Amino acid sequence: VANATGCSSIYGGNLPSTPWTKNKKGCGPTWNNSLFEDNAEFGLGMRLAIDKSAESAHNLLRRMKGKEIPELLALDLVNADQSTEEGILAQQKRVKDLLIRLAGKDTNYSRRLEELADSLIKKSVWIIGGDGWAYDIGFGGLDHVLASGNNVNVLVMDTEVYSNTGGQASKATGLGAIAKFAAGGKPTPKKDLGRIMMNYNYVYVAQVAMGANENQLIKAFKEAESYEGPSLIIAYSHCIAHGINMAKGMDQQKLATESGYWPVYRYDPRLRAEGKNPLQIDSKPPKIPLKNYIYNEQRYKLLTQTMPRKAAEFLEQAQAVVDNHWKSLTDLATKTETKKNN
Repeated sequence: VANATGCSSIYGGNLPSTPWTKNKKGCGPTWNNSLFEDNAEFGLGMRLAIDKSAESAHNLLRRMKGKEIPELLALDLVNADQSTEEGILAQQKRVKDLLIRLAGKDTNYSRRLEELADSLIKKSVWIIGGDGWAYDIGFGGLDHVLASGNNVNVLVMDTEVYSNTGGQASKATGLGAIAKFAAGGKPTPKKDLGRIMMNYNYVYVAQVAMGANENQLIKAFKEAESYEGPSLIIAYSHCIAHGINMAKGMDQQKLATESGYWPVYRYDPRLRAEGKNPLQIDSKPPKIPLKNYIYNEQRYKLLTQTMPRKAAEFLEQAQAVVDNHWKSLTDLATKTETKKNN
């Protein structure tokens, strides 16, 4: 896990308790905290290091098979199918067998393979951070990493504001919302990060909201994990900066989706090979007006008290943005794609 500095690293890395722990077998995630601005590149470095270590271990196994290592074991270690949990567990057992056989051997190859043995087990890389990093300060790096085609998973916890540094507006902030540097309401719509990344055609993209559809969220994480390429999950993350009773956070997530402001969807490039449209919208058409969602939050409601005319203008514009976004998304989801030969 590459974790950008922010709320997630503060709460996740806060001793004496931490979610980044190990199970009874001593296995768990390797967590590290990066700078705010370069977290995507930091995570890509993890991916490249893991892949290079695995490549070196494979080369050593090929050199040593039939000598220090039984040929069948060496071939199984190199060619193991680790696309399932069962496959990974089987590979862990093979690696334990390998380490037992290498114990006590004092050749350069055996010592080096002993160091690299763990890299033979499939590793999943997750790059985690907030919208201030992903939409703004670190966007150039995020774009570069996802465009690289490497097998990394990105989770953006979108609070629509720079939560950890005081509540400044970000490009994820909604039109008309009050934040620092947008005291009179943000005059521009939210940046559509998911749509931007869909344009690459080979990035898995999902937008999720736990309060709106928990099953869809779990499905998105499973699909992103299984996708052998770059994946991006954008998760609605309610925040105290929204000016809500945090106990009602899941209710607000549901309203955000029901208003059409936060449609939940999955874009899986693998479906294209099956002749299907890669975009699947998992939420229903908007059934409540936008005001029923946003005016439960002080970041929007306050403007109706201080600048009522401006708030009314913003609401009209924001509703039009939501309507147009839903139409463009559904148009994309129903579009028939032409199959191209490379």
